[in-house]
Amino acid sequence: MMRPPVQTYGSILLPPLLTLALYCAGCATLDPRMTPVDLTLDYSTQIDASLQAKLESIDAELRSRQGMTTEHTAVGLLDLKRSRVAMIHPDRIEYAASVPKIGILLAFFQLQPEAARQLDPQTRHELGLMAKASNNEMATKFSRQLGLAAIQDVLNSCGFYDQSRGGGIWVGKHYGKSDERIPDPVGGHSHAATVRQLLRFYLLLEQGKLVSPAASETMRDIFRSPEIPHDQIKFVKGLAGRNVEILRKWGSWENWLHDTAIIKGPDRYYILVALTHHPKGDNYLSELAVAVDDLVIQSGGSLNPQP
Repeated sequence: MMRPPVQTYGSILLPPLLTLALYCAGCATLDPRMTPVDLTLDYSTQIDASLQAKLESIDAELRSRQGMTTEHTAVGLLDLKRSRVAMIHPDRIEYAASVPKIGILLAFFQLQPEAARQLDPQTRHELGLMAKASNNEMATKFSRQLGLAAIQDVLNSCGFYDQSRGGGIWVGKHYGKSDERIPDPVGGHSHAATVRQLLRFYLLLEQGKLVSPAASETMRDIFRSPEIPHDQIKFVKGLAGRNVEILRKWGSWENWLHDTAIIKGPDRYYILVALTHHPKGDNYLSELAVAVDDLVIQSGGSLNPQP
């Protein structure tokens, strides 16, 4: 497979995103044994009309309750058990706070592929602090080690940022004091993301297609990091006591309040992404997690929604 051209910061013209089942060489190793669902998420992927209507209804009700408008939320739901997707404002780029730290994690393994099988315990723990606890010091350590340009080159070459399609995941600043700042070409943000590309990131992670099956599994273990407790906010707060495993990356800065997660439990297995820009965003995120979990349980047909 030929490697597509990689964007540099001197050029904002990106290669077309052909299909998100075809990535860059080394960015995806196709292994059907690692694939939980036969699903490709790209710009032509069909929305499930029924799921879309229900997600839009949930979003509208929660926004009304919190005094939010359609400008304040962007949401995506990917049901991995039933291969269906629903998205609200999927390609509207947002300032993403700490969520793009997942891009640093990806670049770490893309640029050091041997780390997938030879990762020392201290580095594993530090990556866990960055990914699960959102530690800025650790994020800055790794972004300085790799370099901002190199990190974004990986994201671009893997199709996670496409200027012609609204943008995507962008890491243009260290998560600490730094004069180095490279704004994304679409929104001018130092850290940015879109719902579609975040859903896609987690889908590829679950399919074992980020860098390699071994790297994907190591990244999943880093998101789990059982020795590091979850921050009891946003999705985790809403899903407390619901018998689910959550692998997630949240982000908060002023009124930009976000959560993104892979959620597994009895009769459900899905990816939920929500980006908000409102003082009551955390309330919205907690309530959204409950409402979506009920929705996916009901879709399974064998369990009743939890109260």
